[in-house]
Amino acid sequence: MNLLIGPANLIDEAIEKLKASIDDVAVIACSGGIDSSVAATLANRAVGDLLHCVYVDTGLMRKDETEDVQRVLGELGLNLTTVHAADRYFEALEGVTDPERKRKIIGELFIRIFEEEQKKVGAKYLVQGTIAPDWIESGGGVRDVIKSHHNVGGLPDDIELEIVEPLRDCYKDEVREMARELGIPSSERQPFPGPGLAVRVLGELTPARVEVCREACAIVEEELEAAAESGLMELPWQYFAALLPVRSVGVHGDVRVHGETVVIRAVASLDGMSARYSLVPHDVLEKISIRITNTLKGDVNRVVYDVTHKPPGTIEWE
Repeated sequence: MNLLIGPANLIDEAIEKLKASIDDVAVIACSGGIDSSVAATLANRAVGDLLHCVYVDTGLMRKDETEDVQRVLGELGLNLTTVHAADRYFEALEGVTDPERKRKIIGELFIRIFEEEQKKVGAKYLVQGTIAPDWIESGGGVRDVIKSHHNVGGLPDDIELEIVEPLRDCYKDEVREMARELGIPSSERQPFPGPGLAVRVLGELTPARVEVCREACAIVEEELEAAAESGLMELPWQYFAALLPVRSVGVHGDVRVHGETVVIRAVASLDGMSARYSLVPHDVLEKISIRITNTLKGDVNRVVYDVTHKPPGTIEWE
């Protein structure tokens, strides 16, 4: 963060820009994550009842995510509509394995759903929680695309809404400071990708495979948070599980199984632009591995840990 511009000043500046940019009804995509929550809170302070918040349950969210999002956004006093769209997403993604294609499909459907909601409320603007790393990694017009972000590279060319991005020039550490200043409960919440678990399930997306990844992610989060709380390690900046389409032979009891592989990813970072893998104690990794293979018996029989920095790898697996 620029120490000369504190979070209070960034908030005031963003609110003034929003007031100048929005003169009619607006909708915002609220995922419950820190970026969209800050953007929604700023827009709500700027234009009040002109703002309509929409949360899309894609079927690709973390365990208990929808309930948590509804609770948090309700506590923030936001006018929220929940759209249950899991069937639409799985139908659109059927048979798709290319990660960039997944992101494009998710981004386009994301916008189409918002256009439907826009027509219901007569909105003219779409407010987004895009931050600097999103458009930088999506190319930004000056560098290669690393990956398309659903709110940048995934936007269709014929979008009917005017885009407003109050956090476009901010980095993650700045957004966290703003969230703390605004009293947003998700200020310490770890990042979660816009396309959700779609980027953590490599290969074809099916409800069953996504559910395996969802459960594995929940176990990783629970165990690493417990280890950090007990002083065994520092809590990583981001930590999760990804499901790989790599099958190998395993044994459960006396039964031969042919399950897939889960990779654990945990990194230390400031703003997501670069990262180093976290030093997780072996006994913690062992506990996670045992829980995953026991809980997902038959689906997963091998667990590995990713020791790649960013660069050369990205934080997410896809």
